Amino acid sequence: MSFEKQAQDYYARAPLIVLGSGSSAAYGMSGMGPLANYLIEHTDVSDLPEKDQRNWVSFCDALNSGVDLETALHQVQVSEALTDKIINHTWTLINREDLDIFNNRLECNERFSLGILLSHMFRSSISTINIITTNYDRLAEYACDRENIHHYTGFTHGYFRQLSQPSEVKVSRKANIWKVHGSLDWFESPLKDVIGLSHLEEIPVGYSPHIVTPGTQKYQRTHLEPYRSIINNADLAITNAASYLCVGYGFNDEHIQPKLMSKCARQGAPITIVTYALSEATKTHVINGDVDNYLAIERGEHDDQSVIYSSIEKGPVVVEKNLWSLQGYLTLIM
Repeated sequence: MSFEKQAQDYYARAPLIVLGSGSSAAYGMSGMGPLANYLIEHTDVSDLPEKDQRNWVSFCDALNSGVDLETALHQVQVSEALTDKIINHTWTLINREDLDIFNNRLECNERFSLGILLSHMFRSSISTINIITTNYDRLAEYACDRENIHHYTGFTHGYFRQLSQPSEVKVSRKANIWKVHGSLDWFESPLKDVIGLSHLEEIPVGYSPHIVTPGTQKYQRTHLEPYRSIINNADLAITNAASYLCVGYGFNDEHIQPKLMSKCARQGAPITIVTYALSEATKTHVINGDVDNYLAIERGEHDDQSVIYSSIEKGPVVVEKNLWSLQGYLTLIM
């Protein structure tokens, strides 16, 4: 069996889709590096206690020395007040980039690769597709809207959205988008509940963005709603899936990776990975781990070259085609 046949076989099993930061980076969204630089440049801590100011200097020094954002936030004790500043600036940067992408797509009317994939999957008897993402942005939602596909993110529809159960949305076909680290649309209200407010250019007075940034606060906040329910539903989706397609996902998230790897290692569930560059965690857990059925594709020396790692091949295969992007992957399975 060739890797092309392998890709088609894995895809035919209606994969659960996992989106990592690389899937959004393809559209120009900032990753951890640019976000770290933005935080250093824009975060004013002069109104915080002296201890927070010292911790912030230590945090910036760590970043400037080459430490990645998540590691730096684990190394430095960050108070709730400082965490709020980090969250607000993170929201401001990602939200601005998200709205720019939305507006650009309105002008050019171009389809999203994810939307093309979802539409193709729905040509079968499938009625529900599960997407798990660590991203705050709404590119998956835009992809669904462009293809006239209803999506559910844990909230009701409308302009003032409230938490709801999946069973409340009854349509012939639906994409569940499980956003395990929150969304640009989620805010904690003055009543201390979480609501959905779409396409705001600024954070409303009295509201705070409900997104989980890297660091120790990440694990504290995800024990609360709506994260607890979202992660539980994501776990169920992983358990029930027969195949997985990971796009730009680096296998560094403790909310997704353990159950995903367990299903692949213990039950032989096939997994396909397409990404710009395979992370060391991907190589450790998948290619050099206990996974028997995998197909991993990364960019080669240039955009029109791909390096393929397959459980049916003895070593890497270099192909002079772009198969590492989601757009390129579509040429394998359509």
